[in-house]
Amino acid sequence: MGRVGIVLVSHSAEVADSVARLAASLAGVPDAPVTGAGGLPDGGLGTSSELITEAAARVDDGAGIALLVDLGSAVLTAKALLAEGDELPEPTRLVDAPLVEGAVAAVVTAAGGADLDAVAAAAEEAYGYRKV
Repeated sequence: MGRVGIVLVSHSAEVADSVARLAASLAGVPDAPVTGAGGLPDGGLGTSSELITEAAARVDDGAGIALLVDLGSAVLTAKALLAEGDELPEPTRLVDAPLVEGAVAAVVTAAGGADLDAVAAAAEEAYGYRKV
């Protein structure tokens, strides 16, 4: 079995893709199993179930998918896809984590070969990162 894939869902393609590149770079893993799913297919702001599904397929290596989302409709769209049950690889989990810090923690953990539970836990722990 491969590594857990990480999909970063944002209202902006630029944000999602930039956070994915940042996380892979900070993790020191250029081939990290992370990708963005941001914006709408026409390039506008919003959230697209189609783009999320395509992104999950790109990073699916058989070990599961961790979805990290920014806000609002990104959360709702991810939950709707999970409720449908047949659009995303199994298992896929919506992770309650900050997008940037959670992405870095998730990528580092996934790159080390951890399972979906450990990747989700690492991302969720990012809420506790103190900055002052």
